Amino acid sequence: MRAVLFNAFGETPELVEVPEPECPPRGAVIRVRATGVCRSDWHAWMGHDDTVSLPHVPGHEFAGEIAAIGSEVGADSGWGVGDRVTAPFICACGRCDECRSGNEQVCDEQSQPGFTHWGSFAEYVAIDEAELNLIRLPDSLGFVEAASLGCRFATAYRAIMSRSRLATGEQIAVHGCGGVGLSAIMIAVAAGVKVYGVDVSDGALAAAEKLGAVPVRGGEGAAERILEASGGGVDVSIDAFGSTETSFSSVRSLKKRGRHVQVGLMVGDSALAAMPMDAVIAGELEILGSHGMAAHEYPFMLSAVASGDFRPIELVGRRITLDQVPKALASMGKAGGAGSGMTVVEL
Repeated sequence: MRAVLFNAFGETPELVEVPEPECPPRGAVIRVRATGVCRSDWHAWMGHDDTVSLPHVPGHEFAGEIAAIGSEVGADSGWGVGDRVTAPFICACGRCDECRSGNEQVCDEQSQPGFTHWGSFAEYVAIDEAELNLIRLPDSLGFVEAASLGCRFATAYRAIMSRSRLATGEQIAVHGCGGVGLSAIMIAVAAGVKVYGVDVSDGALAAAEKLGAVPVRGGEGAAERILEASGGGVDVSIDAFGSTETSFSSVRSLKKRGRHVQVGLMVGDSALAAMPMDAVIAGELEILGSHGMAAHEYPFMLSAVASGDFRPIELVGRRITLDQVPKALASMGKAGGAGSGMTVVEL
């Protein structure tokens, strides 16, 4: 099959021919029809994730058709070759304590296509535990739109709807208006609350404003600008980018008893980012993490998309081909290089 592969971290990936993946006994192989290009893929390429081994094929936001079913998948599972599916980027084991408690998104034995094994920048991708992790796509949902849900929209959905406890009449700030940030804005606007979109890019701010957010210039002084615009601070603030600066600004943007939700990955030096703990204590602030979404939660989101409550297809900024992935991946590390909205590969 064709796949985008790199042999060293930070080295330019190449489109090459590699063997098709073997089907796990309890898993499945998916014929990839569309896959998103996410900043998390850039982190994998740069060597920021210690689960990645070389050589490697990245990619974790995908939708497609079942090409093969594992020999140990139950005959009564309801899955068959040709079924239109997606899967969460965190494929759970179904057996650990977290899975048994319904928290598959933090599974102790999780596997992640594009990280723990080869991913979806390829014609085929394998996933583990098909009966637990496969998600059937509604007939009305195209592959490109389904791929846009895979990591960024689903992560934003759970961060807003579950982790943040956003309520009617509250205000929310979203720091970083890329794929996950714009997803968060779309979801929060649909909830009927006032939303502030924060970014350093004019294009990203324009995209946030188009979705219904109040644009706020990011960078130095961003927190003060939000405090002024919101009349003393927001109830919820999300760092959708993941940096020392954006996480700090997010916490400083909060009013008393506000909630900060960290969605953007914090790697390298940022993994130990300083926090204004004086403000956390004095204002009884909450700092929350949000890590993807379990497969069993997807139907609620998919029904909202099918009904038109959310239109993630509007967040797709570019559609590219597999041979364009290396350039798109490299651009993720440049300020404004990824453009506004999501990039989705069509196969």
